[in-house]
Amino acid sequence: MTDLAWIDASLIAARPRAIGALVRYFRDLDTAEEAFQNASLKALEAWPKHGPPRDPAAWLIFVGRNVALDAARRAQKQTELPATLVADEDPDAVAAQLDHQRENADYRDDVLRLLFICCHPELPPSQQLALALRIISGLTVKQIARAFLVGEAAMEQRITRAKARIAGADVPYEAPTAAERATRIGVVAATIYLVFNEGYSTSSEQAARAELCDEAIRLSRLLLRMFQDEPELMGLSALLMLQHARTPARFDEAGEIILLEDQDRTRWDAHLIAEGLALLDKAMRHRRPGPYQIQAAIAALHARAIHQEDTDWAQIDLLYASLERLDPSPVVTLNRAVAVAKVRGAAEALAMIAPLERQLAGYFHFHGLRGALLLELGKKSEARTAFDRAIALARSPAEAAHIRLHLDRLQQKR
Repeated sequence: MTDLAWIDASLIAARPRAIGALVRYFRDLDTAEEAFQNASLKALEAWPKHGPPRDPAAWLIFVGRNVALDAARRAQKQTELPATLVADEDPDAVAAQLDHQRENADYRDDVLRLLFICCHPELPPSQQLALALRIISGLTVKQIARAFLVGEAAMEQRITRAKARIAGADVPYEAPTAAERATRIGVVAATIYLVFNEGYSTSSEQAARAELCDEAIRLSRLLLRMFQDEPELMGLSALLMLQHARTPARFDEAGEIILLEDQDRTRWDAHLIAEGLALLDKAMRHRRPGPYQIQAAIAALHARAIHQEDTDWAQIDLLYASLERLDPSPVVTLNRAVAVAKVRGAAEALAMIAPLERQLAGYFHFHGLRGALLLELGKKSEARTAFDRAIALARSPAEAAHIRLHLDRLQQKR
């Protein structure tokens, strides 16, 4: 890592817990966010001198809380607080002052509590998801807009309205009742899923975001403890584990993407795969299939294939077809097209994704897949156009480098 990259990684990893605790303390989303940002700025001053504290989240909670209290008292024209922290104070000494007492019940975990607050029924589902991703995970408006396939301006308005609505409705910053938790569980699960995807879709150059995958898995396990007989939550946890198990093999030493079919499967996390498969089997015994279970079943077929050629693409096609019926979306159809290309050829897959072009015009993976299918069919000029569009939409150097490999293949075939 670069000199400051480890600080960035620590701040990203600590954010969910720190924001959750600050919201519990101040009972206001904006105040908690501002406190965390101020604490992060002080971390940039103090940590390079002393190194990382033993508990970065504890340090940020303590510092953010005191800076915010100081600002509030000064705003009220009271006597300014004595300096509780200076930039070069020993981070471990600061962290040691934080009370680490944790409440016992799973739903009282600060991050999970905050998830349920963000998913309050006063908000429309789209605002619930957007607010949770912004507050808890610290995703930028651009990143959240990309996840929802909408414009940045529209997403900015959605998040602003959500915050105003939470404040205006006087939503209690307390752990929800059992009945309230049950009504919000679907949106909470969807938020955890999107948090994981943001971490998983990162490139190796942004490896700090991979911490989001670990946090999403931790939260999915907590949620499952609250609803132990809910098969969709078993499916969600299984899906995240099976996907995350591939992480060690997803990039080469140069940081370039390694496609699933080319990955060294011996590097996949066997323990995480075993846990995910066991959880999926348990979910399926309930005979109440849902979108997360189906996606986990698809991931399981990849995990069980010792070699790429052992992959049961026909079964994956059928599972995606089921997912299209249960939870239709253009991205699901795009993913199914990969399986269709393997089973019935590139021409049928290309015809399948053609109607998606308007909806996925700004989606990197649409143009990348379209280019690959066109190249397989020998339509070089159209493939080049699709690949050029994909490069323009690449979110990282690794994604751009992957598309350039296709362009190099085109150049060689001229």
